[in-house]
Amino acid sequence: MCYVVTASTFNEAKELLESQDFDMAILDIMGVDGYGLLDVAKQRHIPAVMLTAHAFTPDNLVRSIKEGAASYIPKDEITGIADFLADVLKAKAGGKDPWQTWQERLPSSYFEKRWGAAWQDTDKEFWDRFRASIRARRSEPKKTESLK
Repeated sequence: MCYVVTASTFNEAKELLESQDFDMAILDIMGVDGYGLLDVAKQRHIPAVMLTAHAFTPDNLVRSIKEGAASYIPKDEITGIADFLADVLKAKAGGKDPWQTWQERLPSSYFEKRWGAAWQDTDKEFWDRFRASIRARRSEPKKTESLK
């Protein structure tokens, strides 16, 4: 169904991202400087999914969104990774924001269980803008082809 290329070092991953075309990059935040690779992926217009276990924090979620990741997947959700990745590819193909579907797959209640009810309070302004942006995109009229 797909061709997977792996790298075990930052330099190896950077070289692959710079020299090959990919539909998507799955980056481990801590393993090989995922944020550094996110920057490379963005420059090449490759949607990047941040995968994490040890860096699963509200700050890393915010940073992933702000720095242009297409999704943020906790490793305890790895059994459903195909659904997350399909969401990103569908959003890309449809010109939509992949964070809309992500928010449905991992609602605030998921994070409240992990980080407590006040997890968004440290960056409340960001989350208010994020939710408003998602609501605005959902209410945008769907584009249709005109019949001539």
